[in-house]
Parts: sequence; structure tokens; C-alpha cells
Amino acid sequence: MKRAAPFSGFEFLIAWRYLRAKRTEGGVSVMTLISLVGIALAVAALIIVLAVRSGFRTEFVDAILGANAHVTVYEREFDPQTGKFDYAIDRYEDLTNRIEAVAGVTRVAPLIRGQVMGSSDDLNHGIMVFGITLDKLKTIPNVANSERSLGNIEDFPYGVALGSGVAKALRLSIGDRIKLISPNGIRTAFGTSPRVKSYTVAYIFTAGHYNIDQTRLYLPFAEAQSFFNREGQADQIEVFVSDPESVDDMTSAIWEASGDTAVLETWRDYAGGFLRALAIEDNVMLVIMIVLILLSTMNIISGLIMLVKNKGRDIGILRTMGLTEGTVLRVFFLCGAGIGLIGTLLGVLFGVLFVANIDAIFSLVNYISGGEVWDPSIRGIYHLPSELRGVDVAKAMGISLSLSFIITIFPARRAARMNPVEALRNE
Repeated sequence: MKRAAPFSGFEFLIAWRYLRAKRTEGGVSVMTLISLVGIALAVAALIIVLAVRSGFRTEFVDAILGANAHVTVYEREFDPQTGKFDYAIDRYEDLTNRIEAVAGVTRVAPLIRGQVMGSSDDLNHGIMVFGITLDKLKTIPNVANSERSLGNIEDFPYGVALGSGVAKALRLSIGDRIKLISPNGIRTAFGTSPRVKSYTVAYIFTAGHYNIDQTRLYLPFAEAQSFFNREGQADQIEVFVSDPESVDDMTSAIWEASGDTAVLETWRDYAGGFLRALAIEDNVMLVIMIVLILLSTMNIISGLIMLVKNKGRDIGILRTMGLTEGTVLRVFFLCGAGIGLIGTLLGVLFGVLFVANIDAIFSLVNYISGGEVWDPSIRGIYHLPSELRGVDVAKAMGISLSLSFIITIFPARRAARMNPVEALRNE
């Protein structure tokens, strides 16, 4: 007798009849439904977690790179007269030109940097001041192209540009005066007296990162040199490169252009701890989601075992009619694989819809809870980000289908090895 080819049409037909059979007919429709729902929810949860993970990293990195240097160059030279290290950069223009000539460098700017106390009326707030020229300020993406800004950046030479968090803390608006107080001020015979000076608020920006908006203020470069006693000097050189993700490959070329006394710090150095912690959390969450999918696929085993028990008589009849063990195995494999496939597709659909509407869903949760569920002071960004990537969807589908197919093999083999004589005798 000619054997049917594997996965023939009648095998799919038998598997489909078994899956949709009611409990009274010897089927396990309730268990099938439970398996579908469990797998769908697990796959959807994995897609949501992967999308939020990707979005969180992208949002964090964009916020950092959009307002901070990719590479910061310092100078550290020992002064034998004072016996101390000198960190000031005297020939900063020459150093800037040399670094600009490095291939892959897109922008170089000398900076003055210092910490001060900002004051307005009776309010005080700690501020990090960056001295920079207008043309260089306009090339900082998250500052010059801020989505929420007040004032005109072209007025920067006649005032200061500050983050929206600083403006909120000191209740400032465009045209108001902010008082900057530095402990390293004028040197007198009686010691160093604090330097105090007021400036007009010319521009207010929102860089997209809470810590930047809450602490940063830009001061015209020449004014910053005067305020911090850095006449003819710069504190550091900030460097932007064309590919920030590959910045480590460019540090040697930038260091050679900077000289032996230069000290380099990349954006990965000050943000690397957070990125490593995020990567560890991602791996842990991925393992948890895989375990969740595995637990959901376990329902397939219980459902198929019950199906095999209920269909013992059918299996015996099919075997006596000439069906081989392989055919029976494939029939029950198709039952379990069908549950896994349909559950996975439903999970993908639900997960994609959830990610696409995550802002609206999160706003609803925030409204129902009656408060601020998302605290930007802790997480650093202002909203829950998400980035749906095809590779993440494919990864979720691959994990779910692989586990479903592997799990299905065990009860399917049990059905295939059932003795038809014993199956009919028990009936």
C-alpha cells in the first residue's frame, strides 16, 4: 500500500477536527483556548518589553548625544613652579584646529565650565555653566532645535540660555534676570570673595533629558572667561563625531592630534555604567519572558495529553486502517503546533497594537491612578519610550514557535506509540 506523503492534506484535516471538537465529543476546546490565550499574552508581553527596552536606550542615548560632547578633551600638565597639575588649555584655538582636521570629526568647540549658584528673588538653584560661542551653541541639536523653547537663540550673545528645569525652579521667563554666584571670585588681600553677576534670560530650551534641563546654563564664551577668571584660556574641548556608536575607534586619532598632555573622555565613559546596567536588565527581562512563554506552552502538553486520552479509540481505529506511527505523530504535532502558531500570531498582533498606542494607554493609566506614574527625575526622560523593531518581533515569534514545536513533540510521540489493540480493548 502506498504511503501518504508527510503533512498531507488529510493530516491537517484530522488535526483541525480534533482542535475544534467540543468536550462532549472527546475534544479539549477549553484547554485549547487557555493555551491560545496564555501564549498570546506571553508573546505580547515579550514584544512590549523588547520595544520599551529598545526605545528606552534610543531615547536615553539621543538625549545624551544631542546635548553633550561625544568626546571631551582636557589637558593635564604638571607645573613645577606650583607643584600642581594645570588643567587650563592656553592654546585652545590651535588645539581646536588640529582636532577638526581628524577624519570623522564633525564639530569642535572650546568650552568654559563651572558650577555656580543661580538665584532669582528668594529662590536658589545649583547650576552647571558652560561658556560657548553662539555659532557653536547653534550646532547642539537638542538645544538649538529644542521642541519646546522660549525666546530667540540669536539673542544669546546678550544674555544666557538655560534649561527649562532651571527656569521652572527659579520661576524665570524670557527677559528676567538671573544672578550667578561663584565661590571662586575676586582675589583680594583678605582672601577670595564670591563673584556675583546678573544676566538676562535670552533663551529657554528643553533638551529632552531631565538632568540636563534641570542644571544647565549656557553663557557667552568671552563672558564666561571673565566670570571664571579664565582670560585667554579654555577648560575643555568638546568634540562631536559622525558616528557616536563607534567613538572608541576614533579616540586614538583624536588623542594623537591633541598631544601627549591631553586626557580624553567619551560619552560612553560617563554614561557607560547606566548602559551596562540597562543591558543586564534587558537580559534578565528576556530570560523572564522566555520562561513565561515556556510556562504558557506547557498548557499545550496538558491539552494534548488529554486529547490523546480522549481520542484513544480513534487512534486505534486509524492505526488498524493503516496509518503509521509517523502519521499519528504528525497529526498531534499539527494540533500542538497549530495552537502555538495561532497564539503567537495573536500575541504579535496584540503586542504591536499595544506598542503603537503606548502613549495613549500610558496616559489612561496615569489618569486612572490620579498622579504622576512616570517620574522624570528618576528615569531621566519625560515619557515612556518605545521603538518597535522588526528584529524584536521576529525574535519573539521565533522563541514562541520554537518552544511550542519542541513541547508538542513529547505528547505527539506518546500518541504515535500507542498500541492500537490496547487502545481498542480499553474502549
